[in-house]
Amino acid sequence: MRGVIIHAPKDLRIEDVQEQPILADEVRVAVVTGGICGSDLHYYHHGGFGTVRVREPMALGHEFAGVVVETGGDVSHLVPGMRVAVNPSRPCNTCRYCLSGMQNQCIDMRFMGSAMRTPHIQGGFRETVAVNASQAVPISDRLTMGEAAMAEPLAVCLHAARQAGSLLGKKILVTGAGPIGMLGVLVARLAGASHIVVTDVADAPLKLAAHIGADEAVNVLRDPAGLEPYKAEKGVFDVVFEASGNQSALVSALDVLRPGGTIVQLGLGGEMTLPINLLVAKELQLKGTFRFHEEFAQAVDLMGRGLIDVKPLISATVPFENARDAFELASDRSQSMKVQLKFQDTHA
Repeated sequence: MRGVIIHAPKDLRIEDVQEQPILADEVRVAVVTGGICGSDLHYYHHGGFGTVRVREPMALGHEFAGVVVETGGDVSHLVPGMRVAVNPSRPCNTCRYCLSGMQNQCIDMRFMGSAMRTPHIQGGFRETVAVNASQAVPISDRLTMGEAAMAEPLAVCLHAARQAGSLLGKKILVTGAGPIGMLGVLVARLAGASHIVVTDVADAPLKLAAHIGADEAVNVLRDPAGLEPYKAEKGVFDVVFEASGNQSALVSALDVLRPGGTIVQLGLGGEMTLPINLLVAKELQLKGTFRFHEEFAQAVDLMGRGLIDVKPLISATVPFENARDAFELASDRSQSMKVQLKFQDTHA
């Protein structure tokens, strides 16, 4: 079988990869669709992010869906032919964090398409993958494979919303209108937010943000004073979802966040310098959010019941053989939101 393999920055190859035999508690999934994530782009452009670097050939991809084609002897709830979204996260379920319900903080996590550990954990951009049966979540007949492959980033945003607490009736600011920011808008709207403002420095994603439910979309590059009205009375917003990873976006958001408000930091970037005195004086809560656990199944369920529609975010689907073109397209925010790879022609 073939896979999309990263060797070094800009060294992305379509190569033959060995198909592993499945264990008794595993299933083999024929991958149909895989979405290109921001971390995949970091591997493609820079060979990694932060201190994480590709040190051996690795199949990328952790947003994907497919069809079960083989099951291990101990698997009874899945059968060949089932359409599934694959949860790329496999915690150990025995460490102190797993046992306390914080599986996303597992100290022995095996996360697909990640170079955080060596040997690297191979990703889902392969024609078939073998995964633990618990990672394969059946999807509704109403979902396309492209939608199902959005379960992972949606789960990230559901976990972020949990970090923020109740959003019912709250005023929300989302900084950064990439896929995570957009999904944050959908989650906030579903959770009952009363007013949602999205900021970015590009018009194309902001237009889409307005289309999917944002009450206001502000281009802070063209209109630096666009958030000025929200500074009234020490700030208006109850919650900020910072999805850009940009220091200026985070610092600017502090001025429009009301005293006692919450910032949930979703975006990853470099080190930041923050006005700590302002955080202290306004009693702001700055919270991190990392991956997900039970939110993956929740994401599949919400999409399956039609409560969250991710279709407008899928901007292109490209044959995986043209992965380099797809990665370049995904890197162009003026042309794309979520670019996906197609691995199979059937079961779409």
